Amino acid sequence: MSNLDRQAALSVCGGRGFVVAEPVRELLTPRHVQLGESTEVRRLLPNLGRRMVGAWAFVDHYGPDDIADEPGMQVPPHPHMGLQTVSWLHEGEVLHRDSLGSLQQIRPRELGLMTSGRAISHSEESPKPHARFLHGAQLWVALPDAHRHVEPHFQHHTDLPAVTAPGVTATVILGELDGAASPGTAYTPLVGADLSLTAGAEARLPLDPDFEYAVLSMSGEARVDDVPVIPGSMLYLGCGRTELPLRAESDAGLMLLGGEPFDEEIIMWWNFVARTQDDIRQAREGWMNGDRFGTVRGYDGPPLPAPALPDVPLKPRGRVR
Repeated sequence: MSNLDRQAALSVCGGRGFVVAEPVRELLTPRHVQLGESTEVRRLLPNLGRRMVGAWAFVDHYGPDDIADEPGMQVPPHPHMGLQTVSWLHEGEVLHRDSLGSLQQIRPRELGLMTSGRAISHSEESPKPHARFLHGAQLWVALPDAHRHVEPHFQHHTDLPAVTAPGVTATVILGELDGAASPGTAYTPLVGADLSLTAGAEARLPLDPDFEYAVLSMSGEARVDDVPVIPGSMLYLGCGRTELPLRAESDAGLMLLGGEPFDEEIIMWWNFVARTQDDIRQAREGWMNGDRFGTVRGYDGPPLPAPALPDVPLKPRGRVR
């Protein structure tokens, strides 16, 4: 999924100086962003005051949307570099195409993992015909400097490991949780897990105290460390936790995101993760010139043009706390 903001701002993210080194309960309010004609997303990361959680650098939650008489998701070809995209659905399907020639329909609870590395382009769309409802999350993982120029590749996994307790199933999307490891390729120590809770369930999820964590609410009513979370909100939890208390007031769906704090400072702009403004400028030129990111074939429509790049130097960020 793309950042379709036509006035995309440069932002500095990462660096341990902005990590909360103790357990906290910081409820993040989403920003509503229109994605195409019929899809509105709730953007949780980057957020005012909270840019990353481990290597997780971008989180959009969308739906459930009734798209029975709508085109659904229609994201034209666009470029990525320096990151991985993670597609995760609870309802509906998304058709992925990329400049490597990949063509894959992603269904609920299947992992679509695209590693952009040095350069890739892709499109995402609701297939024709498509299911009535569309509900899911799109996430980005920043690649560390040692791996940000890897060859681009796409992975699709339908069989993912799970950790279970009475009334709770945690499907490991990426990374590792309680000894269960996803087959998806990860380049930093992290975890992404889909939590399904039945009404009345209570559990204490084991965590790594060296990780920072956040929980995205996908559906239903639940309390995370005794904080009520509603769908489309995200609770930042900081570091230093060995377990996380969960309680479901109704059937509920959550996503656990965590990882070692990302040491490196990165620059995010539009659909790029880089280290310098020159990197961003060269990537934008490469996309507009058509000589770096390849061609997505089969999408019915033109590629996205890049927005104008702000011609201002970045300033250091203030500390979150």
